[in-house]
Amino acid sequence: MGLGSRLLFEDEHCLAIVKAAGQFSQGSWAPPGEQTLEGEVREYLNPAGPSSVYLGIVHRLDRPVSGLLVWAKTTKSARRLSQQFERRRVEKEYWAIVEDTEAKAQPERGSTGPIARSPVEGTWIDWLTSAGVSGVVRAVSAGTERARQAVTRFGLEDTSSLPPGCRWLRLWPETGRTHQLRVQAALRGLPIVGDANYGASKSFPRGIALHARRLGLRHPILGTPLELIAPLPATWAEHGFILTDNQSMTGSLKNQAGRLFDTSIAQEVPRRS
Repeated sequence: MGLGSRLLFEDEHCLAIVKAAGQFSQGSWAPPGEQTLEGEVREYLNPAGPSSVYLGIVHRLDRPVSGLLVWAKTTKSARRLSQQFERRRVEKEYWAIVEDTEAKAQPERGSTGPIARSPVEGTWIDWLTSAGVSGVVRAVSAGTERARQAVTRFGLEDTSSLPPGCRWLRLWPETGRTHQLRVQAALRGLPIVGDANYGASKSFPRGIALHARRLGLRHPILGTPLELIAPLPATWAEHGFILTDNQSMTGSLKNQAGRLFDTSIAQEVPRRS
């Protein structure tokens, strides 16, 4: 089984793949007739015995989110990649199309960053609960029991062609809380298109308009910089979301990212034949 253009990078140590919105990354939750991305990758690596394949999961994407996922092919690579994520040495960039609305409520104490009309760039800091039985995360006061701090750098872009009432939002999460980007954007009157759980009123064909666009990390064995970029799903353009990416990052955000990886280097390793 082939992964086609969704396979962005592969060598004997790891691989990078684009997940479709609406697809489960891994686990046994997929409904009958649907295959997880993990299942697809296993069949690609060993069609005759997919269950025997070692596949290290080092990070995840929510089911409605599309974009880039990295998988380890050896235990050594899994350990080293996991350490990069745990130590926040991976630069993550997400793209979102959001509804440009006024926030309906003020943030909880402990939240920082603008709440109604956002500036061009800045940082959001909030305290978030776990999803719990409802599956919905809430922002709460700083120091609330079991709540965890969520930090995200953001930039609102104007270089795009979008339907009325929509904005292009670029996001660089510093932490990895459940539904972090979805909650923080919605809290500031910028719910992600299609994300009805967090206040969006506009529909989206599949999943939500949140895409894991870039990862900047170190190769787990070679130590060389890897910048991986996932193309946007075709459904974005079909829905009228036309984006022009003139620069990898803007202003001070690029300077901060520069401490993590060299954005001028894109490492290419031959794929499997």
